[in-house]
Amino acid sequence: MSWIYLIVAGLLEIGWPVGLKLSQEAETRVIGILLAIGFMAASGFCLWMAQKQIPIGTAYAVWTGIGAAGTFLVGVMFYGDPSSLARYFGVALIVAGVVVLKLAH
Repeated sequence: MSWIYLIVAGLLEIGWPVGLKLSQEAETRVIGILLAIGFMAASGFCLWMAQKQIPIGTAYAVWTGIGAAGTFLVGVMFYGDPSSLARYFGVALIVAGVVVLKLAH
């Protein structure tokens, strides 16, 4: 169950940078800030639950890896962030590192 909590925490981690991005526009500022706070709290709670059985270093690395890769993809798909083969390769390395941490646990 801890790994499920950790994966959910990582996916929720994607939500708060999106909320902060939304808060950059005056018409979505308040909703963006509220979304960011909500996703931070939910992600932090799930990370806390995961750390009951997963070592802190592994949990943190997996959590940030999922969040970083997911936020990169959301940025490319919805916000026009730059995309190149090298950037995708970098994200693939992050994902590979997360997989290795899971397999080594």
